[in-house]
Amino acid sequence: MSRVAFVSDLHLFASRSSAYAHFDALIQTARQSDECVLGGDIFDFRWSRYPTPEATADAAIEWLDEFISSTRDCQVHFVLGNHDDHPLLHARLPELQAKHPRFAWNRFYYRQGNTLFLHGDVADGTMTAAALEQQRDEFRHGSRSQLQHRVYDMAVKAHLHRLAPPAVYPKKRVAKRILSYLQQIGHGPETGLEHVCFGHTHRPVDNYQIDGVTFHNCGAPIGAGSFRIVCRNIAPVATR
Repeated sequence: MSRVAFVSDLHLFASRSSAYAHFDALIQTARQSDECVLGGDIFDFRWSRYPTPEATADAAIEWLDEFISSTRDCQVHFVLGNHDDHPLLHARLPELQAKHPRFAWNRFYYRQGNTLFLHGDVADGTMTAAALEQQRDEFRHGSRSQLQHRVYDMAVKAHLHRLAPPAVYPKKRVAKRILSYLQQIGHGPETGLEHVCFGHTHRPVDNYQIDGVTFHNCGAPIGAGSFRIVCRNIAPVATR
């Protein structure tokens, strides 16, 4: 068994994120784990407070460097999400991987034993691997205007951002869409898959079971949104 911690949707560099309040807890949990998986949208290029994408990429690499250095012997695995799947970050991650042998990254998903980790934007529709790649490639990372930032701030203060996830992302629909995608990429339940950790929806999910697979979502520290660090003891897949 290996102990793995999972977080996603920190949306660092966005003014609405309260993720920095959880940084010490995340470091402590990672130090007590064999591996920590960062499940995408850790950084937010679209809503970044930095003036340019280059500055956001610099800040992201600096944060990752500090985080990896602070976690002692923990393996750190970064799975990208739609808000941090940016070409400028892609270009910088190999140098970080060369500096830190304990660091690895994947664009879409990561499998460890009986558990698969992914960001979860496949839940936006019934998707193939090609459709997800196209959606990521077409995602607009451009900086938002000051007016857009003010409108978003007002929505968060009014807690409107907490109303959308249950309506847009009902648990059963999300789980079914994720399972459909995993079947297509060769990681269905028949491969020994028992657990899926995902983000994107900003809706906490705790041990939701469907078709023999259990789903976990940590939520998101946006405004007063619910958030937790998901910890799992992961078993290897039994030989069949």
